[in-house]
Amino acid sequence: MDTTIRVAELPASRGAGWLADAFRLFRRAPLAWIGLSAGWIAVTLALFLIPFIGGVIANFLQPAFFASFAIAAYRQGAGEPIVASDLFAGFKRNMRSLVNLGAVLLLAEIAIFAVMALLGLPMTSSGDQQFTIAEYAEALQGKEWILLIGLVLTALVKGALWFAPPLISFHGMATMQAMRWSIYATISNLGAMTLYGLTLFAIFFLGLLPWALGLFVVVPVMVISTYIGYRDVFEPK
Repeated sequence: MDTTIRVAELPASRGAGWLADAFRLFRRAPLAWIGLSAGWIAVTLALFLIPFIGGVIANFLQPAFFASFAIAAYRQGAGEPIVASDLFAGFKRNMRSLVNLGAVLLLAEIAIFAVMALLGLPMTSSGDQQFTIAEYAEALQGKEWILLIGLVLTALVKGALWFAPPLISFHGMATMQAMRWSIYATISNLGAMTLYGLTLFAIFFLGLLPWALGLFVVVPVMVISTYIGYRDVFEPK
């Protein structure tokens, strides 16, 4: 590993502090952050509508979008305005490594889904016909624990690689190098990462009430917080 990089070990309380600091940045330019977040969601959904390859491309590009959010947050912290083109700022820095990271995350998701299938998660009914919602809910009874395992495994993977996009973008790291540093930083700050995840889950739930209007705040705060966490761990003052 690069000996010029240092990983700060933070108290668990900083996990919630990342979201609080992110909200303060959001409050300074709410419309700009809502616009960036809406653009990200719109592009991602549009890609998923493309048959066969759309979903794959969308997954490959997610780290580049999160690198873009980190760059936008950094610029805002430096006093620069947020502009629409910031949504694609991460596409201009070490794009190949970011796409490779997206491929790794996609493979991890496929592996988790395969584990859930092996554990007995219902896939199709007899004759390979698709379940209705009611039929699937009935088939899932008693197997809800499989969904929980999938959720936990997904959270572990996402958490372990959470720092990788800004590391690739700001430090020019290769994919595997960024992954190693991210895993190390996550383990070194496990308390903060756990509290961050639990707090984020709670505010997402609150954001859904009523009519999911709170997500106009929660989603931007979430994407900003990825930069705040990186800054605290890898660029402490």
